[in-house]
Amino acid sequence: MTHPRIHRPRRLAATAVALTLAAGTFTLTAGPAQAHEARALTATCSQARLPLPDPSCQPGADNPDVTQATIGSTICVSGWTRTVRPPTSYTNPLKVRQIAEYGYEDTDTSDYEEDHLIPLELGGSPRDPRNLWPEPRYGDQDAYEKDTVENRLKSAVCKGTVGLDAARRAIATDWTTALAAVGLE
Repeated sequence: MTHPRIHRPRRLAATAVALTLAAGTFTLTAGPAQAHEARALTATCSQARLPLPDPSCQPGADNPDVTQATIGSTICVSGWTRTVRPPTSYTNPLKVRQIAEYGYEDTDTSDYEEDHLIPLELGGSPRDPRNLWPEPRYGDQDAYEKDTVENRLKSAVCKGTVGLDAARRAIATDWTTALAAVGLE
C-alpha cells in the first residue's frame, strides 16, 4: 500500500537511505563533532582495551597446520611466514573496514598495522578476521613493541623453552604481559 503523502521517487529515496543506514555505510558531511559522534554510533568494536584488540571482535585464531609437532617444518623454518602471509590486496580492505568497526578517529591507514593477534610466527591464522586487527602504530605500547614480544616468543618456542600453546594463549590474552606469563621476564 502506498502512503498518499509520499510520492514514488521520495519513497525510493527513503528506502535507499534506510538501507544505507542499516548497512552502516553512510557518510556524513558535517563538522568534526558530528563525525566523531557518528563513528561512535557505528563502532562495533571497543577501544577500551587499547593497546589490545577487543576480544569480542578479535579473540585470535590458530592456523591448524601449525602444531607443536609441526613447528620444525613450519614456524621454526626461516622465511616460513612469507609463504602464508596474506597479500595487501586482502589486508588493506580489511584494515579499512576494521578501522571503521573500531570507530578510530584517525582513519589514515598508514597509522595502523593490520596485525595478527596470534602472530604468523606462532602459527596464527593468516586470513581469519578474528585474528587480524588494525593495531595503532602510535601510543605507549604500539605495533613495534608487539613485534619484539612476538620475536622473543617465537625464539623460545623454537628453542623448546616455551610450548606453542602456552605462547599462543599468552599473546592472545594480553601481548603486553605475554613474556612474563610464560616466564621470559
